[in-house]
Amino acid sequence: MLPPEALRILLLIGLAATAYMLIQAWNEDYIRNAAPVTYSDAPELSSGGSVEPSIEPVIAAGGSDIPDESLLSGEPQAPVVASSEARSDRLVTVTTPTLKVWIDRLGGDVVRVQLPKYPVESSRPDVPYLLVENGGGHTYVAQSGLMGPDGVDRGQGRPMYTASTPNLEVAEGSTGTLRLTATHNGLSVEKRFTFRAEDYLVDVAYEMPNSLDRPLEAALFAQIKRDDKDPVSEEAFSFGPQSYVGAAITTPEERYLKLEFDDLEDGAARHQVTGGWVAFLQHYFLSAWIANPDELNTYFGQRRSDGLFVFGYTAPKQTVAVGDVGVWKTSFYAGPKDQHRLEEISPNLNLTVDYGFLWWLAVPLFEILAWLNGFFGNWGVSIIMLTVLVKIVLYPLFNVSYKSMAKMRKLAPEMKRLQERYSDDRQKLQQEMMKLYQKEGANPLGGCLPMLLPMPVFLALYWVLWESVELRQAPFMLWLQDLSAMDPYFVLPLLMGGTMYVQQLLSPQMGDPMQQRMMRLMPIMFTVLFLFFPAGLVLYWLVNSVLSVAQQWYVTRQTEAA
Repeated sequence: MLPPEALRILLLIGLAATAYMLIQAWNEDYIRNAAPVTYSDAPELSSGGSVEPSIEPVIAAGGSDIPDESLLSGEPQAPVVASSEARSDRLVTVTTPTLKVWIDRLGGDVVRVQLPKYPVESSRPDVPYLLVENGGGHTYVAQSGLMGPDGVDRGQGRPMYTASTPNLEVAEGSTGTLRLTATHNGLSVEKRFTFRAEDYLVDVAYEMPNSLDRPLEAALFAQIKRDDKDPVSEEAFSFGPQSYVGAAITTPEERYLKLEFDDLEDGAARHQVTGGWVAFLQHYFLSAWIANPDELNTYFGQRRSDGLFVFGYTAPKQTVAVGDVGVWKTSFYAGPKDQHRLEEISPNLNLTVDYGFLWWLAVPLFEILAWLNGFFGNWGVSIIMLTVLVKIVLYPLFNVSYKSMAKMRKLAPEMKRLQERYSDDRQKLQQEMMKLYQKEGANPLGGCLPMLLPMPVFLALYWVLWESVELRQAPFMLWLQDLSAMDPYFVLPLLMGGTMYVQQLLSPQMGDPMQQRMMRLMPIMFTVLFLFFPAGLVLYWLVNSVLSVAQQWYVTRQTEAA
């Protein structure tokens, strides 16, 4: 017959093994039952035609895809009736090494964007990530046009363009231009999309010669029309903070201002900004319209009466003299949150890589990680080396803390005697314990430092791993093929829990018996919590715990020997 203690240990091991198998089975069932991301061969298209526009001074009232003329300080104009054509003829596709774009000739809107270099899942490299999509119950369209007295986009009427080619392919290292042309009230207009092979930024320009007998007036608008549903290719289930899904702009007062869906339920948002941009953000990716930096633009966001949301801007109205050619320009970005490239495109656009309130710590952490990855070529190894660097920087502070903890371990028998002697007089007990601390130079709060010091780095690194597209689907070794996803076999969390338990054994037992029992539960609580955290984050905490155990053991041995 085994002794009770041995039976208790065996029972705990059995319960832990059973819990592990249950969680593993649940995880496999969740992944297996999750429907793979699929989408149709082509986006859905809206019908042509128009109805009478609203005369109320609101943005995109009703179902109109044209911003209200009040943004230009003008009066609403009569709608232009656009003819409806066969849907199979309206789509134009553009293929580059980095983008596959579908453009609707009705209005020249971008109705679908795929990212060939970013597969939706690492196990399905042939299925590109779908960023912009109109179809399958989801609306996400990038629109632009010319509004105003002589604009070709009026009310709900959109021009039906003729495309220079139904399919444009841009080879590596080259540039391609798609030309769309239309005629409106005797005026010819050309809308150009210029694609660069290795870039996610697309230049959009309008040209309209003034063949009238009077000055021509028109203004550019660009907007993102979207519903409030989750992204089509949203990756996976995860605990912890989630990435922001919504719009954002930059203003002189706030470099990064969110325009959330809920904020627009009660009214429109308007901001006057010189230059600027408007973007729609989701996990790892975004789309954005970037305005000319020297123009005073009106940015807006509003919920339409049909339930859709619009986020965009209108540029100043231009007057084109008789015989001159009017030119209007903007840029559209659809791709990953590459903060270095975004910073080059427009000021503050890199802030869409949202690292939260610890951005001031997360940004240098990412730069160090990227620098280390340049040497090692493996993000997992880079995380380990970053942990070592952080540990080296904090080494002196940890030394002081661990020395204090070693002294507290030495005083444990004396403290126990004091607790027995003054068990009925807590005030006297506190006084005697403080005298003992002062005599031996011990600090009862010193042991908290090892837990508190890594926390800011931990939180900042969480957002670095969660928000940096460079770590998306980044492999490490063996079974860890995606550091931004949880460990599929929970090996790292279990190892981390074990090292935390060993570290706890090296620490002095503080507080009353109830507090001590709660502290003994901490490794278990952390292990359960970390089961669903990104593997890269658990790797950081595991390496940090191993280094902490080694340092604490070494300092404790030195202190006790002294």
